[in-house]
Amino acid sequence: MSASSVGTIIRKDLTEFARNRFFVFITLMVLVAWVAVFWFLPSSVDETVRIGITQTDLGGVLPAVDGAEVAGLSLTSFPTEEELQVAVESGDDGIVAGIAFPPDFLSSLAGGTKPTVTLFVPAGLPAEQLAMVEGLIGEAAFGLAGVAPPVDPITEAVVLGTDRVGAQTSLQDQMRPLLLIMVLMVETFALSALIAVEIQERTVVAVLATPVRVVDFLAAKSIFGVGLAFIEVALLGLLIGAFAVNAPAIIVILLLGAVLVTGFGMIAGSYGRDFIGTLMVAMLFMIPLMIPAFGALFPGSSPAWIRVLPTYGMVEAVIGVTIDGESWSQIAPALLMLAAWGVAAFAVGALILKRRVATL
Repeated sequence: MSASSVGTIIRKDLTEFARNRFFVFITLMVLVAWVAVFWFLPSSVDETVRIGITQTDLGGVLPAVDGAEVAGLSLTSFPTEEELQVAVESGDDGIVAGIAFPPDFLSSLAGGTKPTVTLFVPAGLPAEQLAMVEGLIGEAAFGLAGVAPPVDPITEAVVLGTDRVGAQTSLQDQMRPLLLIMVLMVETFALSALIAVEIQERTVVAVLATPVRVVDFLAAKSIFGVGLAFIEVALLGLLIGAFAVNAPAIIVILLLGAVLVTGFGMIAGSYGRDFIGTLMVAMLFMIPLMIPAFGALFPGSSPAWIRVLPTYGMVEAVIGVTIDGESWSQIAPALLMLAAWGVAAFAVGALILKRRVATL
């Protein structure tokens, strides 16, 4: 391998990339747009469910309700039922529902009758929150009446997947892997388009007519592709705070991701016939590669078919480092998976591109 030949090809590719206004515009637009989107997203999560309650007719049984908060449930008292209804309708102070006890609540319980409790809920209240409020009314009735529930089973909760109760992930943190992968996908298309143009215009034939060998050509494309993808995704990661925790680990993750997409970029560029054709081939890789990042936006364990996708290891490693603060040993399985896919994609891409060049 000739270092001077490789350097010459890389400089030529950089010049061609800089002259292509479309790629330059898309690159800059993606960086600006994704950074703006990221910092406009909520950076924190409010896990408290706020319930309004009237207690004027309970004879002082609930003197400490106002501001009480237990297990993510906050109770706020209101002097009258009318004020409670207004608060629920307007959503003041984040009140998601209201419970109005009737004036004869305690006397009805003491007399063995069932009092009617009015529940105010806004339109569109999620079913799980409505069920929680209804359950709260029943528990409050038993507590105020001093009667034990008819059935009180012992329950043991088994959390499947990562338990984030009390430590919910903000939308910013959830979007970070998706933004990083989307930037890598843009560079996948950029590299594939540049390779396709060289093949279609037979520029590569002119290059290989010089002392440049095929191995020099492949090395230059590999270095250019990995470098271009890594520099842009690293710049985005810096702007969205991905390096705030364990920067060396993030560098390794993003570098492996750049190697992965470079391999797919070489494959797409080898088969692309024109701009649209190259775009379609690149999309065949880009869409599946973004699925694990979209899956990170939803809680719960990912299905088995998502866990075998090439970028799943990258998503898991980014989340593990930036959100959970995991160590090198903890993210090692995800890194190994990402590295294995990266080496495989890179090797296949280089082989396909080599064969494509040999047929020109």
